[in-house]
Amino acid sequence: MTIIDIIIFAVYFFLMLGIGFYFSNKHQDERDYFTGGGNMSSGHVGLSVVATDVGGGFSIGLGGIGFTMGLSGSWLLFTGLIGAWVSAALLIPRVFKWQKANGRHFLTLPQVFGFLYNKKVAVVAAVICIIGYTGFTSSQLLAGAKLTAATFPEMGAGTMLWIMGAIAVIYTMLGGMKAVIYTDTVQWIVLLLGLMGVAIPLAWHKLGGYDGIAPYLTEEMLSLSNISWQDILNWSVTIIPIWFVGMTLYQRIFACKNEKAARRAWYFAGVLEWPFMAFTGVILGMLANVAVQKGVIPTTGPLMDNEMGLPLLIKNILPVGFTGVVIAAYFSAVLSTADSCLMAASGSVVGDLIPGHRKSSNKMVVRLSQVVTLFVGVVAILVASTMENVLSLMLYAYAFMVSGLFVPVLAAVFLKKLYSAAAIASMTIGGGTTIALILFKVVLPFGLDANIFGLSGALLAYIAVHQYSQGKNRSEIRSRNTRRKKVAEDII
Repeated sequence: MTIIDIIIFAVYFFLMLGIGFYFSNKHQDERDYFTGGGNMSSGHVGLSVVATDVGGGFSIGLGGIGFTMGLSGSWLLFTGLIGAWVSAALLIPRVFKWQKANGRHFLTLPQVFGFLYNKKVAVVAAVICIIGYTGFTSSQLLAGAKLTAATFPEMGAGTMLWIMGAIAVIYTMLGGMKAVIYTDTVQWIVLLLGLMGVAIPLAWHKLGGYDGIAPYLTEEMLSLSNISWQDILNWSVTIIPIWFVGMTLYQRIFACKNEKAARRAWYFAGVLEWPFMAFTGVILGMLANVAVQKGVIPTTGPLMDNEMGLPLLIKNILPVGFTGVVIAAYFSAVLSTADSCLMAASGSVVGDLIPGHRKSSNKMVVRLSQVVTLFVGVVAILVASTMENVLSLMLYAYAFMVSGLFVPVLAAVFLKKLYSAAAIASMTIGGGTTIALILFKVVLPFGLDANIFGLSGALLAYIAVHQYSQGKNRSEIRSRNTRRKKVAEDII
């Protein structure tokens, strides 16, 4: 990169830090820090939702999928559109209903579990959220490290991981949810303009336009049906449910002014995911594939996996100045998800695992929240330094949370009577099954994702314990009625 690109890149980072410092002393209390005070507009929240959900992991991961699969890889984010719209219709109205019945505002997803079930369920949910979102934060930072490995080879991916991670952690720690949502708005605008308005047109021109690109793309790459049923099923069961259990998304529901604003934000976010971001990502991956075949991108050196194709396309094709803009765009994607996941993890630590903190002054609670955010951020950077594949790490974190949390939430949406024992059984068996299958690298039939088996186990566990609890409850009622009847007979 030239000095001009580096300056553009540096200015972008200083802008993000500036937003964090601007909001650093504007937090009135814990609600203000973690949910922006609950008065954010649907436009800002919608942009923040899609920036968070797509982020660096999907941006880099989509490039890798487009590199290998072509246009069919866009279906990955179609599941995001389905998840957004279904949750807007089914979940959001119930969340506002639960919050009204609770009598005070929720700050975290585990607090919702505590209202629906009990404190034990809330603690289990908090542990799942903390583990899952710390891993998800790491996946975003790893995505940024992959970018730097291609564009700043002299710095080294490890060094840039800490630099970029420190910037993300600092502005998130200082600014809280308001800084996260407003930076997400800026970052998503930068991302779309950088990729759709700069990267695609310039790469298209550099590679010779349609006549220079078409001969290097197979029919499968240009087809929307170049996808297996396993891919569709794996993506669907991993991504759609996250819209029901993602704490980053609940925090944005809590940040909205009202139910109408929240639903509008979700519908807006779904459209931005598919078709806009979906096709942008895979098309850039396809252009990177063509660039490799034409020798524009060297096939030796840093091209260690398909996810490196897109960063190398940017490095080798874009002219001076534009490289800095597009790299800043991709780092926007990285930071927009990393900051949100960091807030989710630290929010669960403070709001659900630290007892008695609400007895302190508002100022002390905000300071505690900032310290915890810093600590979780450092842990996430350390985890990122030990991993290699962005999409795998991201989907593992997704799968763990989905397997553990989805069934109890779904039960709350559709069932009138809930049992805490059923929720705990579902969460532990579901999340535990998925993690065990992943860690022990169990070869699963038909190439199915571990999450499918985790969700199946969670569902069966919930049904079994729910039925047992119902039967036990009926038995206790009958026994109590029998005792009352006997007492009444004795009195007569």
